[in-house]
Amino acid sequence: MTVDVLIAGAGIGGLTTALSLHAAGIGVRVVEPVDVLRPVGVGINLLPHAVRELTELGLGDMLAATGVQTAEMVHYDRHGNRIWGEPRGLALGYHWPQYSIHRGALQMLLLDAVRQRLGDRAVVTGTAFVRFMEDGNALRVVLRDVARGREHAVRVRALVGADGLYSTVRSRLHPGEGPPRWNGVRMWRGVTEWHPVLGGRTVAVAGSNAQAKLVVYPIAREAELRGRALLNWVAEVRFPPEPGGGPGSADWNRGGRLSDVLPHYAGWRIGDLDVPALFAATRRILEYPMVDREPLPWWGKGPVTLLGDAAHPMYPVGSNGGSQAILDARVLARCLALTDPDRAAGLRAYEEIRREATAALVLANREMPADRFLAAVAERAPDGFERVQDVLTPAELGELEAAYRWTTGTDVAELNGRGSWGLG
Repeated sequence: MTVDVLIAGAGIGGLTTALSLHAAGIGVRVVEPVDVLRPVGVGINLLPHAVRELTELGLGDMLAATGVQTAEMVHYDRHGNRIWGEPRGLALGYHWPQYSIHRGALQMLLLDAVRQRLGDRAVVTGTAFVRFMEDGNALRVVLRDVARGREHAVRVRALVGADGLYSTVRSRLHPGEGPPRWNGVRMWRGVTEWHPVLGGRTVAVAGSNAQAKLVVYPIAREAELRGRALLNWVAEVRFPPEPGGGPGSADWNRGGRLSDVLPHYAGWRIGDLDVPALFAATRRILEYPMVDREPLPWWGKGPVTLLGDAAHPMYPVGSNGGSQAILDARVLARCLALTDPDRAAGLRAYEEIRREATAALVLANREMPADRFLAAVAERAPDGFERVQDVLTPAELGELEAAYRWTTGTDVAELNGRGSWGLG
């Protein structure tokens, strides 16, 4: 038996790829080393270009019932003074909303959809990708049963590595690449049920990465319906370089300590949000270094490619990592369908469309263009301000707005005006 397309990794990118391939009439199987998939992690933002693709896959109602439709993004200084803001999603003119959602809840939503549409055997858990070898017109992919340690081989027509920052597929294609690239910023993250703050549907950003920065937004429609807010928070603190030092393991599930993060935010209050109290009420804090990888000159070869964080891990500056994985999935399925039965040609067509576009976003996020202006506010008005016009010039405020266009990589007229990537 030959599997048409084998996907390594049942994260957001891998599961969206499975749904997209199935919608295009292409057979697919997903393997995942974790034995039982659970809704772990914290919050993410789904930008309108990603929401469009999931809506076209028939998931729009489930997104609306799960996430919070984002109304606006607002930047503050560390004292809670408003620097800049703009509407988001529908309010900005897109035909599709922006959602703030729990990463684990989104993954479970996608997993349920895959199993309902493709069957329970479409996602094989407890099974890790090991290596691949060319085998005539197909590939032999070696998989390992994680619990028993036994290996077995399957024949596939195409292999997609959607296995994250430490992708095994990527390491087979690009050996000797080394560890992820750290920029000196450590992030502490948490999810806390709280009372609604800052209007209830705001992505709030305070401070700057020059020293300490905070991002807070609600992520659960269920909590909102109860008059509460499930707040996702990210605290980013820059540390001076250490000789020979590194970030340690970039593990999304690594625990963090309140005592490490709290001193950097003593006395912070953003509108009606008491920041230290929010941190102290968080049951589990996670710690993670802000890392990415250098853009690759090529992703795959033959009938093998990469997708999502395996292909283009990026700093979480433009709220775009998960959204870009969803776009990858949709383009890949379309390219394979349009070049059927030549899987290698389809994967190269996919890479031609996605590689340079995502590389540009990796580099844009690395520049952190918006933080340049936020740092300027902190430097020029360390004790706060009454009017932002007394701190930033009109030109600088315009550049701050443009910086977000650059790091999100989407345009209202462009998205609203282009045709569907679906094939139906």
